[in-house]
Amino acid sequence: MNEQRPDDGPVEHLIDRDRASRTGVAEAIFASGKSVEQLADILSEIEDRRDSALITRLAPEKAEALSKLGLRLHYDRVSSTARIGSGGPAVSKSLDVAVVAAGTSDMPVAWEALRSLEFFGHGSKLFADVGVAGLWRLLDNIDEIRSYRLIIAVAGMEGALFSVLAGLVHAPVIAVPTSVGYGVSAGGHAALTSALASCAPGIVTVNIDNGFGAAAAARKMLLIGQRQADVKNDRDLAVAPQAERRGSSV
Repeated sequence: MNEQRPDDGPVEHLIDRDRASRTGVAEAIFASGKSVEQLADILSEIEDRRDSALITRLAPEKAEALSKLGLRLHYDRVSSTARIGSGGPAVSKSLDVAVVAAGTSDMPVAWEALRSLEFFGHGSKLFADVGVAGLWRLLDNIDEIRSYRLIIAVAGMEGALFSVLAGLVHAPVIAVPTSVGYGVSAGGHAALTSALASCAPGIVTVNIDNGFGAAAAARKMLLIGQRQADVKNDRDLAVAPQAERRGSSV
């Protein structure tokens, strides 16, 4: 039997509060397909618990309606994302991820990735409008892009940026095909196929327009790197006293 709310029916959501500690990636609220009332119930519960959450695919009219209900949203119209609450990790001062976008039309997806990375606590930088139609724009920025530990590449049309970029950098490239395009490129399927069929090694691919998924993948990769660094530091600390004892006996 469904759990019943005391006022008007069954509970329609269960917030996964332990997801961040269990998986490293906090739960985000996917707003598309949810009514204003359903979103208000979810976000009110998050506020009452003094938690924080990222909301994705939130249409402007829904954001406005939720604000009128008294919910304190930090809304970004370009990415259709919002943040509620003041908790969560502080944003790292180091810039861990480069978000490289092929064209201005790809900005909504690129900004979803940037906003998601910020929510996860990772510093990032956007390199916009550096698609292969004007290859000099990418090459003018490639030395700086190479300094990043991870790269999220966002491109529609034929998705050529993924292969070109992966052939120029050491870092893993997380490809985000976008639905920007028309004709055979419509819906992002040509860009997705290009990402999956690339001969450049080191590309991993998320779903079409999935900036959040790319940021979540980057988050997990960075956590693994940090965990390995912590293990090495612990080993170094354990070995150091032994080395000092050996040195003092000589």
